[in-house]
Amino acid sequence: MKKNMGSLDRTLRVAAAVLVVVLYFAGVISGAVTVVLGVIAVVLVLTSFIGICPAYLPFGLSTRRSGG
Repeated sequence: MKKNMGSLDRTLRVAAAVLVVVLYFAGVISGAVTVVLGVIAVVLVLTSFIGICPAYLPFGLSTRRSGG
């Protein structure tokens, strides 16, 4: 499967996941919101590491530079 995520996209996803962790440990989020955002954070990190966003595939989107 061809990668469709660029480095900025991947960095922003990891930053969003880190933000969720920070909000959790700061006590800003709790309960069901924590679970939902935690699952989303895990998905963001996983897609960032593999470089493939399944949500982009049906639309043919890519944030990756064509030459890189």
